Amino acid sequence: MVVRRERHGAWHPVTAAEFAQEVTAVAKGLIAAGLEPGDRVAVMSRTRYEWSVLDFAIWSAGGQSVPVYATSSADQVEWIVRDSGARYAVTETAQNTDTLREGTAGLAAPPRLWELDAGALADLTALGVGVADEEVTKRRTALTPDAVATVCYTSGTTGRPKGCVLTHANLHAEAANTVELLHPIFKEVTDQVASTLLFLPLAHILGRTLQISCLMARIEIGHCPSIKPDELRPKLKAFRPTFLVGVPYLFEKIHDTGRATAEKIGRGASFERAHRVAVRFGEAHLHRFLGRGKGPGPGLYAAWALYDLLVYRRVRKELGGRVRYAISGGSPLERDLSLFFYAAGIMIYEGYGLTETTAAATIVPPLGPRPGTVGLPVPGTAVRIADDGEVCVKGGIVFGEYRGNREATDEVLDDGWFTTGDLGSLDEDGYLTITGRKKDIIVTSGGKNVSPAILEDRLRSRPPVGQCLVVGDNRPFVAALITLDPETVAHWLAVRGLPADTPMSEVVRDPRMRADVQKAVDYANEAVSRAESIRAFTLVEGEFTEENGLLTPSLKVKRRAAQEAYAAEIAALYA
Repeated sequence: MVVRRERHGAWHPVTAAEFAQEVTAVAKGLIAAGLEPGDRVAVMSRTRYEWSVLDFAIWSAGGQSVPVYATSSADQVEWIVRDSGARYAVTETAQNTDTLREGTAGLAAPPRLWELDAGALADLTALGVGVADEEVTKRRTALTPDAVATVCYTSGTTGRPKGCVLTHANLHAEAANTVELLHPIFKEVTDQVASTLLFLPLAHILGRTLQISCLMARIEIGHCPSIKPDELRPKLKAFRPTFLVGVPYLFEKIHDTGRATAEKIGRGASFERAHRVAVRFGEAHLHRFLGRGKGPGPGLYAAWALYDLLVYRRVRKELGGRVRYAISGGSPLERDLSLFFYAAGIMIYEGYGLTETTAAATIVPPLGPRPGTVGLPVPGTAVRIADDGEVCVKGGIVFGEYRGNREATDEVLDDGWFTTGDLGSLDEDGYLTITGRKKDIIVTSGGKNVSPAILEDRLRSRPPVGQCLVVGDNRPFVAALITLDPETVAHWLAVRGLPADTPMSEVVRDPRMRADVQKAVDYANEAVSRAESIRAFTLVEGEFTEENGLLTPSLKVKRRAAQEAYAAEIAALYA
C-alpha cells in the first residue's frame, strides 16, 4: 500500500500496482489528446489523490506539469498559462474552471481543459483506451535526468511569479537525499508503519517533493485539501499519521487551541505553567540528548509528568495520537514553541529551502536536533554565507533557470551557486540559522538595520495576534501593524462575557485587548536590542488573506501590498 484514498469519509488502501495502473491509463489519455513530449499541462487544484495521479501521468506521457494554486485569480492564471506555454489544463472545481476560462479567454490558443469534479480522470482513461502501453513505456524511458519535469512558479511576494524550471534530476536529488537524511523517520525506527497526511498545497514545491519522497520510501500517504485547523483536525484524527510536514502557522494554531480550551474551563493559568514547564523540560532534556548537560531534575520531571497528563497528551490527540515527528518549513518556527512540542512528545525538525532549490536545502537531522536552526545541508548540497550575510546554495537540487527570463536567472546564479536572498549564519557545527530576507531589511532614519522576520515570527506565536507587518524604513523607530486572529477574538469575547457580535472596531480599541497585544509585543522585543524593538503598534480591523491579496498561498505576507493597503494606518503611527 502506498496511498490511502478517502472516499465517503473513510480511508481506503491503494497499492503500488493499482496506482501505477491508474497513472498509465491517464497518461494514455493525455497522449490520445495530442500531448507531445515536452508539452506542459497546468494543474489547478487543491491537494487530493487525483493530483498525484495526474503528476505522474503527465511525466509518464513525457510532459511537464505546471502547478497552479487553486486560489489563484484569473489574472494570475493567465500569466502562468501564457508564460509557461501550457497547451493543456486540468482544474478541480467548476469555479476553478470558470477562473481558468476567464483568464485564458484572450489567448490565441486557450488550453484544452478537463475538470476533476466533472470526471477528468475517467474521461482521460476512456480517451486513452486505444493507446498501447508500449507508447507510455517508450515516452517514459526516453526521459533523461536533465529532462524538464515541472515549471513551478514562485509565490510572487514582490511582483510577477517566476517559473522555476526543475528537472527530473532536481526532483530525484531532493527526494533521495531527503529520505537519506531523515532515515530514522522515513525508514521506521519504531514498530509503527510510517505514514503521513499531506495537506500542504501540491502547487507548492514542498508538498510535491514530500509526495515523491514518501512514494520512494514506501511511506503511506493520504491527502487533505485544507490546512485550516478546524478542517484538518478531524482528518488527522481519522488518518492517524506518524509524522507531519507543515508550516509554523499549523503548530501555532494547535498551541493556541490548547490555550483557548484551557481558558474555557478556567485553567488558563495552568496552561501557561504547562508551557513554561515544557520549555524548561525540553531545553534540559535536549541538552542531555546532545551530551551537554544532566537533563531534567526530579522536580522538573514530576512537573512534566503532571502536565503530560493534563495538557501534552491532549496536544498529541489533536494530531491524531500517533505523531512523534514533524517537519516545519516556510518560515522560522519560534524556538519556545518547538521546545513545547518536544516536551509534548513531538520532535519538530525545521527545514529551509525555496522553489529554486526544489524545496529543502537544509533539514535538522533526526539524531542531531537543534531548535532555532534550520539544520544541515541535505546530502549533496553545499551552503555558504556571502560577505553581506546572504545564504548561497549549490548542488543537484538547484534549479537551472527561470523560464524565459535570462536576466533574472543571471542575477541569482553564479557558477552554480544560487543566491537565495535570505540572510543567515552558520554555527561551528554547520547548522544554518535564517535571520531574515535581504530585501526586507528595514533601515531606520537613524541608520539602524532591522530584520523584521525575527519580530514578526515571535509576534505571530502569541495570541491574540493573527498576522503582522513590522515597518520603519526611513522612519525614526520601528513599529508594527497587527491584525487579530478571529478565533482568538471570539474566545476573548466569550471569556469576558461580551457579545459574540461585538464589532471589530470596538475590539481593536478596547484597552484590555491592547494590553494583551502589548504582552505579545514585549515578548517579541525580548529577542532584539532596544534600537530594533517595536516602539508603537496599531491594531487593524481586517485580516491579511489570500482573497484580499495580502497573503501568498504559502501564507507569506505580501509586504508591498500590505503597506499600500494600510498606508494611512502606518502614517498615523508616525504622526
